[in-house]
Amino acid sequence: MSIWGKVIGGFAGFAVGGPLGALIGGFAGHAVDKIRGAQEAPEQLEGPEETAGPSGAKQVAFTVAVIVLGAKMAKADGAVSRAEVEAFKLVFQIPPQDVKNVGRIFDMAKKDARGFEPYAKQIAWMFRNEPAVLEELLAGLFHIARADGTVKQSEIDYLHKVSRIFGLDQQSFERVRAMFLGADKSDPYEVLGISRNKSNDEIKKAYRKLIRENHPDTLVAQGMPEEFVKVANQRMAAINAAYDEIEKQRGIK
Repeated sequence: MSIWGKVIGGFAGFAVGGPLGALIGGFAGHAVDKIRGAQEAPEQLEGPEETAGPSGAKQVAFTVAVIVLGAKMAKADGAVSRAEVEAFKLVFQIPPQDVKNVGRIFDMAKKDARGFEPYAKQIAWMFRNEPAVLEELLAGLFHIARADGTVKQSEIDYLHKVSRIFGLDQQSFERVRAMFLGADKSDPYEVLGISRNKSNDEIKKAYRKLIRENHPDTLVAQGMPEEFVKVANQRMAAINAAYDEIEKQRGIK
């Protein structure tokens, strides 16, 4: 079963818990007996995560977080363009039979009275030991924001807030943002998250570390669903392109 089938099936909401699980359960028409709020102590959230494992609750939570945080971003921006919707369906490989239901979850999230913070906090806690996965989720949101040809300032402000809740540092945020400015505008040093005064050896080390941490296989093992590999591959391509540019500038062999 694809990750979208698991999300739409509703039963995944019981494994995930929290505000993300409540949204899934509400969509499926199920009552979630005990909803764990985003402000609860970490030990109260450990059960669902550890029981379901990376192939269960984490993958579902990642997927729902992309939908919910994308919907909240669209609400903050004031409108959802057709291009954003089409990009979402294409990049995240939603099967035709599931498109309508995923759209309904998106609409539910937009109408939900609570802000984006509880959802961002829950996903931040679930992936607290996998910052590369959180950075990948942020990249997915940037991709949605850029789908209509530009990333508006209101969207950048929103994504910056999400990034801070995720616990990502400013360097990580700037790296992801640089990847979505276009190859002719991106600073290759920002993409690699390093300063220009680093030595060639330090740059090589930083590049290799990024490649290890952001390899799609590594991210999938940490809880990113395989349906999101396309965005992960785009980020890998951006990292490689940035390093190639620095190699040319410095004459690194």
